[in-house]
Amino acid sequence: MRKIFWLIFIVALAFAGWFAWALLTPAEPAAPTFVMLRPGFSTRRIASELKSAGVIRSEEAFILWHDLHRHRSLKAGEYLFDKPANIIDIQKRLRRGDVYFHTVVVPEGFTMYDIARVIEAAGLGPAQDFLKVAQSDTALIADIAPGSPSLEGYLFPDTYEFSRMMTMREMAEAMVSQFHQVARQIGLIPLPEGVTPASLNSPHMGVEIHSIVRDPNAAQTDLERTVIMASIVEKETAVADERPLVASVYYNRLAKNIALDADPSVIYGELLAGTYAGALHHDDMRFNSPYNTYRHTGLPPGPIGNPGRSALEAAMHPAQSDYYYFVADAQGHHRFARTVEEHNKNVDAYRRAMRGK
Repeated sequence: MRKIFWLIFIVALAFAGWFAWALLTPAEPAAPTFVMLRPGFSTRRIASELKSAGVIRSEEAFILWHDLHRHRSLKAGEYLFDKPANIIDIQKRLRRGDVYFHTVVVPEGFTMYDIARVIEAAGLGPAQDFLKVAQSDTALIADIAPGSPSLEGYLFPDTYEFSRMMTMREMAEAMVSQFHQVARQIGLIPLPEGVTPASLNSPHMGVEIHSIVRDPNAAQTDLERTVIMASIVEKETAVADERPLVASVYYNRLAKNIALDADPSVIYGELLAGTYAGALHHDDMRFNSPYNTYRHTGLPPGPIGNPGRSALEAAMHPAQSDYYYFVADAQGHHRFARTVEEHNKNVDAYRRAMRGK
């Protein structure tokens, strides 16, 4: 009997030693390692994925430790393992849901096509999947832009943190929500009664933002026209101080029913048609598209990119001017003109400057 007792004691001691070693000894992958733990994975499947990735030393120890803490669930998501950690530390991370977020930077003026490529480059899914949402899920902006043909113009430029567990619609919704917030801050969208611009940083403002629903069959709104103008201004100049003047040129031309002659709108029309070759040529000005502002007077039917705050403010508050023309000056700025004669001189000066470079 004593021998059996000692045998059991030795086995228990050996098991305890092994368990302590497997549980407490940190494991370190050979390189920073991403592990995707999908919803519905069992504890055994999670342990298998982590062991295969070199993140834990023992599947059995991982499962046993979780069984001892079964009331604490492990959360799905993508995790990055780039430093030594033991099973206890790893399970704490999984219980917290300390998932990895991919940084997505959307610069001012990016189109939905550009954003889709950035989403794909961040490893968040195919660009085409994001484009499908951007081109069709206009319910996200039905409250403010019932006539918009897509989400273009309302995917606000900013830096976002997205996880691979998010859907493309959730990513687009985050960008649209940011547009709502900024638009309310600058007065493009009227604030609900009792709400101040400072309170828009509240995490609860999302409920307020989507509380006003307009008729989806209504005519194009002032807000939509402002966003369209802002998208053109954004594409025409990166100089914030010039944007109100650029906006004034286009508003002056609209008032006189003069075609806008905006090259970026032609480019966008060709992007929609899939015919843009990377540069505009003289023949492109005859391109048959409602976005061709050489052939059609007035604003194009929708935004041609996603404007930032500065361009939106310029479209809301254009400079007071009598300019009808502008052209680049080869120094990163523009020269503005009141007449065709003045404009032609500015164009000649630009061409001379370009030849001299």
